[in-house]
Amino acid sequence: MSLLPFRKKAPDAPVTPDAAVEAFLDGFSIEVMPRTAEKVEDFKEILPAGTRVYIAHIEGTPIEDMVATAKRLASDGFPVMPHFPARIIKDEATLTDWIARYQGEAGVDQALLLAGGVAEPHGDFHSSMQLLETGAFGKAGFKRLHVAGHPEGNKDIDPDGSMKNVTEALEWKQKFYDSSDAQMALATQFCFEAGPVIEWADALKDAGITIPIHIGVAGPAKLQTLIKFSIACGVGASLKVLQKRAKDVTKLLLPYEPNEFIAELAAHKAANPDFNIEKVHFFPLGGIKTNATWTRNHGGASGTPLAASA
Repeated sequence: MSLLPFRKKAPDAPVTPDAAVEAFLDGFSIEVMPRTAEKVEDFKEILPAGTRVYIAHIEGTPIEDMVATAKRLASDGFPVMPHFPARIIKDEATLTDWIARYQGEAGVDQALLLAGGVAEPHGDFHSSMQLLETGAFGKAGFKRLHVAGHPEGNKDIDPDGSMKNVTEALEWKQKFYDSSDAQMALATQFCFEAGPVIEWADALKDAGITIPIHIGVAGPAKLQTLIKFSIACGVGASLKVLQKRAKDVTKLLLPYEPNEFIAELAAHKAANPDFNIEKVHFFPLGGIKTNATWTRNHGGASGTPLAASA
């Protein structure tokens, strides 16, 4: 089976999506920040109806801005999943306040819990597991809780380059998953090489980790932009895919698109229906509109958008 799924009818004709890719992109999610969301006039014009939209909470972003973005997206009919970064949440009272604001103003009932990208905790929490242990999300009736996954490890968690602490955290999260009524998933860091991701996902399954995986994918962007974000976000071995591309003068100025990465994963999923990667989650590093257009052209929501035209 070819791993090049995007066929052109004519030089400038619309892309015809491969069936495996179309199926793999079904139910994809995407991430925004308040400041990037402000640049989008109408999300209904660019995203399929029902798309889950994560709202990234970067250190220094006021909770008021986060909640306002959640309210706007929810009012447009999109399921909203705000980040709850443990290390920037001062204490349980703050956590409870944030949950209440999201619920009261935007009707939020799902969240991504993660440690957060700051070196020193601002208060009592330093991990997503501590947030889960409070029971605050269960008390508030949250229906879906996602946690972080790291296909290539994470040097903030395992400075020695091993997977020891990451693995122990996954085992803890699996026990929580087994005892919780909440729907859960591992939302992963973005990667660029499908083979190691498949090996990682299979290894998790073999180890008894059955939490569904929502694989992180970097959306179309300039190569220099992707390399910058990849280094800042601690992307591991698959960064070499970008570095190799950067050495090719013929590709250096062309935007990166995740065609090959998505195609290989989609082909594997089609051949192995019980493969534990369940959904795709996009990091729109080259812009939300650019990413949304790419997904639509390649079969996301069957290539038809849009909440506004549904």
